[in-house]
Amino acid sequence: QVQLVESGGGLVQAGGSLRLSCVASGRAFSTYTMGWFRQAPGKEREFVARCWSGDMTYYADSVKGRFTISRDNAKNTVHLQMNTLKPEDTAVYYCAARRTGTTNWNYWGQGTQVTVSS
Repeated sequence: QVQLVESGGGLVQAGGSLRLSCVASGRAFSTYTMGWFRQAPGKEREFVARCWSGDMTYYADSVKGRFTISRDNAKNTVHLQMNTLKPEDTAVYYCAARRTGTTNWNYWGQGTQVTVSS
């Protein structure tokens, strides 16, 4: 079992930055693909970014060039650095994990609120 705990959300003005963190419990963290998702009010949860196999990354088009996902396997931690934030980035952000090579995101954090004011 993997438990995920996010932190780092908050209120920021448009154009500002936030850094989200997610700490994972359990073993073999390096064998998991880690991802970030978000859900805005009245909308479905959507993919934001994922990382796997050390430094492989993939981003949603809406955040490419503004957000950076990174991981520290020694600390069982994944980060999401969010720059040039826009009001449309306002959402609850969720950390997720799946075994690399599988397709189902089996593990989810509780979410952290990010609010970007205009």
